Amino acid sequence: MDKNWTGHRHRLRVYFDDTDAGGVAYHANYLKWAERARTESLRAMDLPHSLMMERYSAMLVVRRIEVEYVAPARLDDALDVATRVRAVGAATLDLEQHVLRGEAVLAKLLVGLVCVRADGLRPTRLPAPWRAALEGLV
Repeated sequence: MDKNWTGHRHRLRVYFDDTDAGGVAYHANYLKWAERARTESLRAMDLPHSLMMERYSAMLVVRRIEVEYVAPARLDDALDVATRVRAVGAATLDLEQHVLRGEAVLAKLLVGLVCVRADGLRPTRLPAPWRAALEGLV
């Protein structure tokens, strides 16, 4: 991984229920881990999803995701999911995430999020506090 990587890191462990019969992490779990890391990165900025929903009746949803699997995670591995902001639009957010074992990259994800109204799932502008904080990370 790039030594100049800046962003949030979320620590996790691969549990038995994350794996197949051979002890290799099931591919869909990388999406679950990335989702948790995105949630924790917002929480670390004191801007959790729940606050966006309560104050602005809005939420972030995935509109696209691309995953490149590089190497398998295995039972009991300690992993980090590194998350960084690539771009912020009026209603969109593009992130890059890496699933790591130590500094070895196991998976690379490009994630596109869109801010939507909670009542009808129509796109809406990112609330000002989130937009300002996220733009500062680009």
